[in-house]
Amino acid sequence: MKVLIIEDDPQAAAYLKKALGEAGHTADVAHDGDDGYAMASTGSYDTLIVDRMLPRRDGLSIVAQLRAEDDRTPVLILSALGEVDDRVTGLRAGGDDYLTKPYAFSELLARIEVLHRRSQNGDGETAYRVADLELDRLSRRVTRAGQDIVLQPREFRLLEYLMRNAGRVVTRTMLLEHVWDYHFDPQTNVIDVHVSRLRGKIEKGFDKPLLHTIRGAGYVMRE
Repeated sequence: MKVLIIEDDPQAAAYLKKALGEAGHTADVAHDGDDGYAMASTGSYDTLIVDRMLPRRDGLSIVAQLRAEDDRTPVLILSALGEVDDRVTGLRAGGDDYLTKPYAFSELLARIEVLHRRSQNGDGETAYRVADLELDRLSRRVTRAGQDIVLQPREFRLLEYLMRNAGRVVTRTMLLEHVWDYHFDPQTNVIDVHVSRLRGKIEKGFDKPLLHTIRGAGYVMRE
């Protein structure tokens, strides 16, 4: 696995690069946000490890811009900011996982390996359809009744997972694990916020609802 470490602390970055090398991975280092974004945007890395507080450009803005450009490289955000609101902010910015400093390297290694494995293990399907709603994974295009629907990267990933499991109830915990690749309190409203936005985009102006809430259980995509 080829990893990009965006970390302004030279000692911390050197330690992480050395430890990843000993674990059999290759790592490059960027010490500020501008260089980090420039290197990350080449698309040549399997995973990004991004510190939140960086000179010249903060880590969350790097991740947000990559996601806006439809770059889905897995991102692990590192930060000394560990409150729930901090973690939610990082995940909403487009991070796939969030680890608080100080951390155990064994945990960091396990997390980035999981992110990489999940990014490589798709289900083989390249397109999904539920009624007149269609999603194409290769072109990143979503349409309903032939009309294009513009989704943010996280919304696309959420819809993809729901359509992949069409007809089956998907719980909040399942969405947190498979869409956010993160484990935290399933009672958080991050799920409800994203589902509400997604529902508005795929159902407003159309006759039939497709995304249904199953009270006390989760959500299901069906006609």
